[in-house]
Amino acid sequence: MECNETLFMDGPRQGENEAERVCEFIDGVYRSESRRVLATLVRLLGDFDRAEEALHDAFAAAVEQWPRNGVPANPRAWLVSAGRFKAIDSIRQRARFDAIATELAQRGAEETVDPAAWAEPDILDSGIADDRLRLIFTCCHPALPPDARIAMTLREVCGITTEEIARAFLTAVPAIAKRIVRAKAKIRDARIPYEVPSEAALPERLDTVLQVVYLVFTEGYAASSGESLTRPDLSGEAIRLGRLLVELLPEPEVQGLLALMVLHESRRGARASPDGELILLDAQDRSLWDRALIDEGIRLVKRALASRHFGAYTLQAAIAAVHAEASAAVETDWNQIVCLYDALLLASPSPVVELNRAVAVAMRDGPAAGLTLIDAIFSHRLLQDYYLAHSARADLCRRLGKLAEARAAYEKALSLARPEPARRFLVKRLCELAC
Repeated sequence: MECNETLFMDGPRQGENEAERVCEFIDGVYRSESRRVLATLVRLLGDFDRAEEALHDAFAAAVEQWPRNGVPANPRAWLVSAGRFKAIDSIRQRARFDAIATELAQRGAEETVDPAAWAEPDILDSGIADDRLRLIFTCCHPALPPDARIAMTLREVCGITTEEIARAFLTAVPAIAKRIVRAKAKIRDARIPYEVPSEAALPERLDTVLQVVYLVFTEGYAASSGESLTRPDLSGEAIRLGRLLVELLPEPEVQGLLALMVLHESRRGARASPDGELILLDAQDRSLWDRALIDEGIRLVKRALASRHFGAYTLQAAIAAVHAEASAAVETDWNQIVCLYDALLLASPSPVVELNRAVAVAMRDGPAAGLTLIDAIFSHRLLQDYYLAHSARADLCRRLGKLAEARAAYEKALSLARPEPARRFLVKRLCELAC
């Protein structure tokens, strides 16, 4: 594809080092922009498979052309334009330029197709009419099974791998892959519209959308595997989508979810040492916490609580707000946190909430009280494969001087943990017990 040179920051570049630099830049663009490009291509082309093929074609063109011609001033716009034109060319080459091609041609007549015009950011970013938000609502259509909605959104909108999704849901990889394939086919065959639904239709899809956005944030805030403790691209995207949702539908639980995300995000700078080692909450330097995000989160929590129509996200955000308001770990109001966990268990009971409440009880009443609660969870065969549950039990045993039990629990947690920072932390704890 020939590209208008007005899109490029510089003229043609030469040299092997420069080519390598551009290829590294393309890798970075793929990580940060590929899902946005895909979302826009789905809107323009009207089909997931066609859009995914166009996405790969666009990046292949970038690898070929950018080292020679220079990097475009608006890489995402260039990729959208390239992918769209290549999709149309592909349809022609396959001799299927029938009703689909006519539809695309009509869309092209209605929208600017000059690549130079794509340099204008308003064409891609039009306020609440956000392509990724549209794509999330499409993937969360009530015609799709709930588990397929979540898997589809995490894979297609957020770029989380099928393997990562399978680990998050404790499900086999082939099963997740089949859910995604079936969901795509359902969207295509049922002609599910690619749009943010009307105000009347929003509530039936909102719960799943909020769940997906929070799952994206969770993977970004605490990566399920790999060398890095966090994935800022994912948590940042989840917060961006959360703000769009608050604009679209400022209901208490939407505000509560955004509050929860920004309050957790406020601690990012203190959660790891300069060399990437995990720092637990009670040992964090709270001067590194982002006060602007904390203030935003607390305002949102108060607004959601004042409505008296809040749910689990708002309660979790209120717990995070109590932590954020404590200037030091010893000043944390653990009694208030336990009371909030009591309310959360009524609103959204789960073994993980029980575990978190047990840790809060241990901080309020002592490690023995917390250990009794965690052992009760394990006695019901719950959280056996959750490394954080074994790590929490190990810490309470360590504090009680039950070193053999602590060692066994740390070893079990280590056998289950996938994130490398968490594994290094657990190894360090085991080494401390051995001394």
